[in-house]
Amino acid sequence: MLTGLPPLVSSRTRLVVLGSFPGVASLASQQYYGHPQNHFWRILQAIWPSSPLSTGASSYQKRSEWLLARQLGLWDVYASCEREGSLDSSIRKPVVNDFAELQRLCPQLEAIVHNGGESFKHARKIAPTLVASRTALPPEGAISPWGGPAAKCLAPAIVFYKLPSTSPANASWSFERKLAAWREVLEKHGLTD
Repeated sequence: MLTGLPPLVSSRTRLVVLGSFPGVASLASQQYYGHPQNHFWRILQAIWPSSPLSTGASSYQKRSEWLLARQLGLWDVYASCEREGSLDSSIRKPVVNDFAELQRLCPQLEAIVHNGGESFKHARKIAPTLVASRTALPPEGAISPWGGPAAKCLAPAIVFYKLPSTSPANASWSFERKLAAWREVLEKHGLTD
């Protein structure tokens, strides 16, 4: 059984990106999106060009601070699972994280961004633990965790997005297409330069 990474969030976090489960390179380095060919950090650098990403021995700590300063957080749907390799299709016996904890850690949380389809498969299970007592019209393009566009009905104060996976295994989407989709969502929440 493999154990995932703790949430990378702060009390100022407004958007949390949920992956499925860290890949082999990420687990080995104990860093989110640790595979050098994953587009995640490159996409954020393109969205936030005014301050370059740090490189070097302490770069992950600096990247984490850089991310948190922009009110973005990271976590995964699965706390643990069995898996050989890094592919989502190889995940067996997954245990879902306790998302009630996320609400406590991130009192300003307004959106969950699912990094790929495996993560989004659990939006319906995650939503009840994150639904605030108030409702609000979601931004255009938000997806209801119960299926269909969230813009067609009143939705919980926390909205959900399904974005293309930044994984190198998602070769059907070019970097430019991934960047455009990710930029659109971050712009909706005022998290771009």
